[in-house]
Amino acid sequence: MVGIIMGSDSDLPIMQEAITVLESFDIPFEVDIVSAHRTPEKLVDYATNAHKRGLKVIIAGAGGAAHLPGMVASMSPLPIIGVPVKSRNSIDGWDSILSILQMPGGVPVATVALDGAKNAGILAAQIIGASDKCVLDKIITYKEGLKLKVEKASERVKK
Repeated sequence: MVGIIMGSDSDLPIMQEAITVLESFDIPFEVDIVSAHRTPEKLVDYATNAHKRGLKVIIAGAGGAAHLPGMVASMSPLPIIGVPVKSRNSIDGWDSILSILQMPGGVPVATVALDGAKNAGILAAQIIGASDKCVLDKIITYKEGLKLKVEKASERVKK
């Protein structure tokens, strides 16, 4: 249901957080390396055919110039969630953030925080949950769990 792509295998430690979230919600996913700059033909094939293969959402992580999420969004009818990755060639991550965030009108990319793959996984689950009651129920349970953690921490602090 969810495609998780990244520009390089060096992005995998960050993108693993999205994988972990989707596994916890029992949402099927696929993972691949698709470089906007080094494998442009693969990018075109992936972006134009993902919906035909049954994907519902694509999470795209990229560092540096971070063209992957925007390029995928320009060719795919699916919702794209961009994960800016602070890579070794990054300018404190700002180049990645702005490359993904500042998309032109008509080509949206939902952008999460720098290295925010966990939130990308949760957002993908919420998008799927809008039309899948089983996933929606898991999201509701997850959010209740967050609330309980805060309430328990609040009680500990008050003591």
